[in-house]
Amino acid sequence: MLKIAVLISGVGSNLQAILDAINAKNIDAQVIAIISNRTKAKGLDRAREHKIPAYVIPSRKNQSRQEYDQGLSEVINRLNPDLIVLAGFMRILTEEFVNQFTGKLINIHPSLLPKYKGLDTHQRAIDAGDTEHGCSVHFVTPELDGGPIIAQALVSIEKNDDIQSLSAKVQAQEHKLYPLVVEWFANKQLELLEDKIFFNNELLSKPHCI
Repeated sequence: MLKIAVLISGVGSNLQAILDAINAKNIDAQVIAIISNRTKAKGLDRAREHKIPAYVIPSRKNQSRQEYDQGLSEVINRLNPDLIVLAGFMRILTEEFVNQFTGKLINIHPSLLPKYKGLDTHQRAIDAGDTEHGCSVHFVTPELDGGPIIAQALVSIEKNDDIQSLSAKVQAQEHKLYPLVVEWFANKQLELLEDKIFFNNELLSKPHCI
């Protein structure tokens, strides 16, 4: 059974999607810990509801990113998860942290990477006049939102879409895509070797698309 640690900063809707898939027996996995950098993250309520151990690691005044990530890695190493899922964890992780967990650290980003790394992805897609948008699940590397892409989900941008409507469409796809990728991990279908993704022991030439 795959042991998962989920890192959150907000409401944890992708966390809930993964928990729902586990409860439905679609994923042979267990979320062994929910970790937040914010004491008031609403996603911590999900930990209490599902009786999952929760860890809050707020940053201290004048604490460097390296110092924070060292404390975070100590907690994760004690938990020893098979997979670390970033689900709206709003911190940029240091290279030292990322390299320590290479191959078992994944993130979901609300754009069709490599387009629109960083923030405000929905507005940027609208401003650019794009007709397609979506989300991407990728392995985390030291480059922000730049790791090898595992899978993507697409949505259409309509003329009347605004940030709120487009965000809702993308989030609905996130809730399908992220559990699917976690399921692949649980089934031992995914592996990262020298920055290349192997799916069912074959080199993945382009991201899966749903």
